[in-house]
Amino acid sequence: MTLAQLYYIVAVDNFRNFSTAANHCFVTQPTLSMQIQKLEEELGISLFNRSKNPIVPTDIGVKIIRQARIILQESERLQDVVDIETGHFAGLLKIGIIPTVAPYLIPMFLQPFVKKYPYIELIIDEITTGEIVMAINKDIIDVGILALPLNAQGMVEKSLFYEPFMAYLPKDHQLITKEYLTAEDISTEELLLLKEGHCFREQALKVCGSTERKLNKHGSKILFESGNLDTLKKLVEQGFGVTLLPYLAVESLGVNTEHAVLKEFEIPIPKREIGMIYSKTLLKKQLIDALGEEIKNCLPQFLLDKKNSWILGL
Repeated sequence: MTLAQLYYIVAVDNFRNFSTAANHCFVTQPTLSMQIQKLEEELGISLFNRSKNPIVPTDIGVKIIRQARIILQESERLQDVVDIETGHFAGLLKIGIIPTVAPYLIPMFLQPFVKKYPYIELIIDEITTGEIVMAINKDIIDVGILALPLNAQGMVEKSLFYEPFMAYLPKDHQLITKEYLTAEDISTEELLLLKEGHCFREQALKVCGSTERKLNKHGSKILFESGNLDTLKKLVEQGFGVTLLPYLAVESLGVNTEHAVLKEFEIPIPKREIGMIYSKTLLKKQLIDALGEEIKNCLPQFLLDKKNSWILGL
């Protein structure tokens, strides 16, 4: 029995496909299949039901794979223990980050982080909140950057910053005469949202005090639900409705003043808390702390203010 064999069976359990697991492990499928078969022969059991599609573990396979995860976690901690004791910042840090944060935050912290910590290798994946939790539970990633609170079992949550929302309105919208908006000003009847699975969708509805979708202002049965904020922004500029944008997205996407208007909310400004989550059993805490500090260092100071007692004055 080898650590490589345990790594292979965990990968197959994660992806439920031998070919995908082999690609993830950077080996050929015949190599992965042969090593798993050797392990099964050594143990005298079948770990997977290969007649199913997708592949599923057998009952005894579930128990063996659970123990394999523990063994692999403990083997990785050997280097973590040394790094913690020596204060040496090195190793691999696998990060998951939600799509409404990734395009705007990553370019801010990545270069300074790599320059400051050249011996830390980063793997960054843009995935949804649900996928982040699943990936942490399966040891595919070490840490997630997402909206808090999450209250996921077995997870540590660490706040990073507080990001205000702003309303983006068509140029002819009735609300553009107001200096500052209230949450009640935004009607869900004309609110453009991200698709199901994006936490920003629920956040936008919560700001507007609703969890229900209604017909848009044209009485149309077509509800625009996009996978990214840039599409929603462009739809607003074409007069199809209004949307909410988080501060970092506004800074990155820019504002088309010819066709739309950006409006701030009055105090207390609606906002979302962005932070990190990771497993309570993880020993890569010093790498995660270093990541968190570098993210904070690259942000405007007012985003670190939980009191939310400021007006942006954009």
